Amino acid sequence: MSDRFDEIRKFVAPEVLFGEDSRLLCGTYAERFGLRRVMVVTDPGVIEAGWVTPIVENLNEHGIETVGFSDISPNPRSAQVAAGALVYEAAACAGIVAIGGGSPIDCAKGIGIVASNGGAVLEYAGVDRVSAPMPPLICIPTTAGTGADVSQFAIILDEARRTKAGLISKSLIPDLALVDPVVLATMDAKLTAATGIDALVHAVEAYVSNASWELTDGCALSAMREIPRALPACCANLDDRESRRAMALASLNAGLAFSNASLGAVHALAHALGGRLDSSHGECNALLLGPVMRKNLAVMPVERVQRMADALGVEGGDLIRRLPEWFDGFRADLGVDTKGWKLALSEAEFESIARAASVDACMATNPWKPEVDDLVEMLHDALD
Repeated sequence: MSDRFDEIRKFVAPEVLFGEDSRLLCGTYAERFGLRRVMVVTDPGVIEAGWVTPIVENLNEHGIETVGFSDISPNPRSAQVAAGALVYEAAACAGIVAIGGGSPIDCAKGIGIVASNGGAVLEYAGVDRVSAPMPPLICIPTTAGTGADVSQFAIILDEARRTKAGLISKSLIPDLALVDPVVLATMDAKLTAATGIDALVHAVEAYVSNASWELTDGCALSAMREIPRALPACCANLDDRESRRAMALASLNAGLAFSNASLGAVHALAHALGGRLDSSHGECNALLLGPVMRKNLAVMPVERVQRMADALGVEGGDLIRRLPEWFDGFRADLGVDTKGWKLALSEAEFESIARAASVDACMATNPWKPEVDDLVEMLHDALD
């Protein structure tokens, strides 16, 4: 291809409706999409929180039948995707409404992939391996952090290999995201902190990615400016409407940033570590952000590091040292504690996790290419 195309960049996103009670437009838009029967994908916690029944009733009011699927765990399994796809096919559904955090939304994407393309979901792990578009997908995120409602990513646990497989394709972008700050009110402080730091990691990794550009930088820096103020306020007072709205918007910006600039070594390691321990994705990211950035920032242009520091409100001194320290301190102040994780891992498992991370699709856009020994060092930095 001619050199004149080298500077062309792409930015993809779903239609987004942002604001309080936007979730209540689900039936209106599903009807506009021509849907008559949809699968509602969620999880038991979201059902218990009371967010699913009103959406189902809203869909019914618009003449749309629903079939529920909620057999989904944190870190959705490939077997759960397969089970959901069977339900989808048996019920002759024509679209999907996903209500929840990253797990239900990622599982819904997996179901959609299998429904349109056949086979098993893990066959589509990697970049641009999904040929046929998913059925129409409407997402209603109930956490502020994963960005799954606007991204071209899905993460599915590979039970046999004990790692998380990343699926990346523009075919995975939802048709509509209804981003409603109201639904964040039922998260407890622990989940609020873990998902909020996940949004911060998305923003930071998108910004340092070797695929970043002006549009993704704008989204990432906007999220970084908002999260240091809004996330502690949300954790301290879950009824703080202003902070909930700010976190919903920050998560949206961070999701758009990483969907288009991709991620890096934090996520590559988090996928491998989280798959091995079956642990929270947000907590893994929180743990790894400081150690990975100690290495990544050293290869970044000084002016970009300064822009990140300005957005986060970190001032003075050696920013390559101070920013990772700030990330570690921010996590600790929010009570994201991963003590004892190292006890579950042998030294051989450290190397196995590092090897799995080294071939993760997210590693392609890290600002430098770590060797396995470098990744083992980062893991020790995080867990020691």
